[in-house]
Amino acid sequence: MIVIKIGGSVVDGLHESTVPDLKSIIDHDKVILVHGGGKEVTNIAEKLGKEQKFVVSPGGIRSRYTDKETAQIYTMVMSGKINKEIVMMLQKHGINAVGLSGIDGAILKAERKKKLIIVDERGRKIVIDGGYTGKINDVNASLLHTITAGGYIPIVSPVALSEEFDLLNVDGDRAAAYVAAGVKADSVIFLTNVNGLMMDNKLVTNLKVGEAKEMLPKIGFGMEKKVLACTEAVSMGVKQAIIASAQVLNPISSALKHDNCTVITG
Repeated sequence: MIVIKIGGSVVDGLHESTVPDLKSIIDHDKVILVHGGGKEVTNIAEKLGKEQKFVVSPGGIRSRYTDKETAQIYTMVMSGKINKEIVMMLQKHGINAVGLSGIDGAILKAERKKKLIIVDERGRKIVIDGGYTGKINDVNASLLHTITAGGYIPIVSPVALSEEFDLLNVDGDRAAAYVAAGVKADSVIFLTNVNGLMMDNKLVTNLKVGEAKEMLPKIGFGMEKKVLACTEAVSMGVKQAIIASAQVLNPISSALKHDNCTVITG
């Protein structure tokens, strides 16, 4: 089993060989796709007149501040527009994809964060209400296994269900990590617009999970969440987590061969 995470905007940036590559992989392995789409959420929210706020944690992780209205827009864009665009793209190429949100069949359950500690503009730590953001604590792996066993490829949007049955925004990269751990995947691949983690203008090709955790505070916005998700996936039992470019020939096969990408292992 392989879990692949793609960004919502990466659909336009995928190499033309991606779908044929995916077809060749699903001939001999089961695949689950998890997607993001934060930029599209921001674009549509702003068109609807809802300004988006972003906060930074003391560990340097940047995330969207999600109030109730933003949670509804987030669900609409992620689980509606983006999810269905990906399903249509795959169906058009003969891949029988099924679009799901994390709330369908309670695929993703999360604990609502009651409080958030953030760093303000002056660098001070302050505590704010947690809003509608969650930390995943359960994955319905049996449903995902049932779908893949039937020959379908699940496309999962990162919206989770809280204990109070609220919609929660969960990070797409971390959702992919938890799904990969839940289904006991061998590999989780994060396809992005760069070859992997760059440090001192050099591609970092191999890291042990401990080394990756130590590097987290030094990594810039965007990539830090992918590396964090990799460390979580590997710590939960996934054999390897790979950050690779979506813009190269046969990006999935290329990542599995560890060709010009970042590989994090236990």
